[in-house]
Amino acid sequence: MFVQVGGTSGQVELVEPEDCKRFHVLYGVAGAAPSSVAQALGTWASGATDDHVWIRVEAVRAAAAGRVGAGWAEEFGGMLGYARSKGWLNEAGDAIAAHVEFSG
Repeated sequence: MFVQVGGTSGQVELVEPEDCKRFHVLYGVAGAAPSSVAQALGTWASGATDDHVWIRVEAVRAAAAGRVGAGWAEEFGGMLGYARSKGWLNEAGDAIAAHVEFSG
């Protein structure tokens, strides 16, 4: 799954929510700083570092609701566990570190 910030509209959406094996942010302005990407993400983001943005876990869950199968919660939990083991989940467990890929 990935979080996409749409072109000039700035619309944020969760794409391919059923895929819990990958996670990133897709942003349309090449070379933008993570802090700029976090700002564009609005309530989806809880901050940024020099090389990633923090995406709120509850924003992902809310965006996936009604769009994924019954086993998704368990798969997403597994993704969060893996993220924690790699240092990609914040200490509170409420935000996931996501690298930024650029579409433009």
